[in-house]
Amino acid sequence: MIVDKATYLNGERHECGDLSDSLATLRSAGRPTDFLWLGLKDPDEQELAFVRTELDLHPLALEDIADPGRARAKIDYYENTVVAVMTSLEYVERSSDIESGVIKVVVGDNYVLTVRSGEVHPLGGLRQRLQATPHLLRRGPFAVLHGVLDALVDSYLEIEGEVENDLLEIEVGVFADGRSVETEEIYRLKREILEYKHAAGPLARPLLELAGEDSRVEDPELRRLFADVSDHLLLAVDQASNHDNLLSDILSAHLTLVQVQQNEDMRKIAAWAALAAVPTMVAGIYGMNFENMPELRASVDINGHPFQYGYFVTLAFILVMCGWIYRMLRRRHWL
Repeated sequence: MIVDKATYLNGERHECGDLSDSLATLRSAGRPTDFLWLGLKDPDEQELAFVRTELDLHPLALEDIADPGRARAKIDYYENTVVAVMTSLEYVERSSDIESGVIKVVVGDNYVLTVRSGEVHPLGGLRQRLQATPHLLRRGPFAVLHGVLDALVDSYLEIEGEVENDLLEIEVGVFADGRSVETEEIYRLKREILEYKHAAGPLARPLLELAGEDSRVEDPELRRLFADVSDHLLLAVDQASNHDNLLSDILSAHLTLVQVQQNEDMRKIAAWAALAAVPTMVAGIYGMNFENMPELRASVDINGHPFQYGYFVTLAFILVMCGWIYRMLRRRHWL
């Protein structure tokens, strides 16, 4: 659907009637910095066909904006048309997930077209903010592209801050005494960072081209503004890469700690098995079902009298042996 449409003359907003007539009027005036701005959200085929006819879009530009699933960030050039495809991101506080959408901007002679796909977008109030700064809109339709990119990169930096907080929480949890962090939590955050990098990383080179001397942006001030956005984007990408590397180290440390804990558990199990071996052995001997066993008959002392304390001596032997084994295991930190 059409979200908004207007023409901007010398940076000031004017209502727009028929798109093709308004565009023809702008082009006949010979002022490339005056433009028509049309905003769409989740357009259907009929609306896209209408826009193509009214704005005389390049076929390849139409193909880029017609596919709602085309989320690979890029900036392409078709004759006098520039098409920017960008991935918008939103951080969901309750689940610590990152959701994505798609924003496409088409800049042509005296017009700019913005297309949003999905519910995730950082452009709320962007048109109003730009209209409050007419000195930027006087620089032409590329000022709108800069505004979109600037808002998008700012949202990336905000999300990066939220991801950093989640990373710090996981790091503390991994090395805390309780170690309440599960491997799935670390892996899920790593996947979110990967999605973040997939959205932000591909924009780095096209933004540098927009800011360069060979850019199609003729206004030097706009090129400087694009360069500033490029610096912020590179910062976001570098921080995401650092967080990804740190998370990989945390995951390795977590797996190592899990393995160490498992080894500790196995040592304790083996230690208790060793303690149980002595009474098990003694009880096993006296529990054997044989007729000719000296221990089954009453033993005698040195005076030939029946020895009545064999049971207690056996228990004492078991306790002494178990105590000695326990002490040795404690000295070796197995218990």
